[in-house]
Amino acid sequence: MNKITSIILFCFLASHGNAQTSGTLANNQIGSGGGNNAALIGYLLGDIKSSNEKKSSEEIKIQGSAYTSDVFLPGALYFKGDFESNIFYRYNAYAEELEIKDANLPSAPIRGLNRDKNISVIQPDNKVISFKTFIDKKGLTQNGYLTTLNKGRYTFYKRYDVKYTQPQSAMNSFVPATPARFTKFTEYYLEVEGRNRIDELELSNRKLLKLVPSDQKESLKQYLKENSIKIRTENDVYQVLRFLNN
Repeated sequence: MNKITSIILFCFLASHGNAQTSGTLANNQIGSGGGNNAALIGYLLGDIKSSNEKKSSEEIKIQGSAYTSDVFLPGALYFKGDFESNIFYRYNAYAEELEIKDANLPSAPIRGLNRDKNISVIQPDNKVISFKTFIDKKGLTQNGYLTTLNKGRYTFYKRYDVKYTQPQSAMNSFVPATPARFTKFTEYYLEVEGRNRIDELELSNRKLLKLVPSDQKESLKQYLKENSIKIRTENDVYQVLRFLNN
């Protein structure tokens, strides 16, 4: 058995459907070809591994998408740093699952990658997505997929997250019903060399300074002040990391 077989945990072949993301979809109408209807797969089936346990006969209308991209994108699969195969992938951020195909065809079977820290996928922009352990802003240890944005003494990550909100019935004639929906969020994380941990980075000068080693705090404060930097965006962090990683 080769490595590519051993690192893929399971596979399924989904039936074709013609429902839309915000349309109606029953459990026997799930499509496998990406596009708008792909947004419902994660909610109705959960992760692929436990799909049989989570099927619902209920018809559901959901706004938004569980995926960072509803279409499959080209990528390269690596195991322990070794290239394994060219693939097509999409990320179900709601289920925190990477789904892959060998061919970008509607009929091609979809397989879910094992949540293994030795597995990584290089994306079209050369950024790497892989399974990590990290600490969120509440101090809780989490496991999930992070995308590496910048690697160095300070390694910068992005996390894509999707929350599901239950539908709400109309309370009265003045307050309309609201459909179920997926809402996308973005979080950032920082790994400082030698610490062996990844911490959530909230986008502010004060939060960044808390994560920087004590012997670099003063020089960073001075740099932020002299360059009138107020960290509010991803690009602001890149600018500061160029200074820190020198």
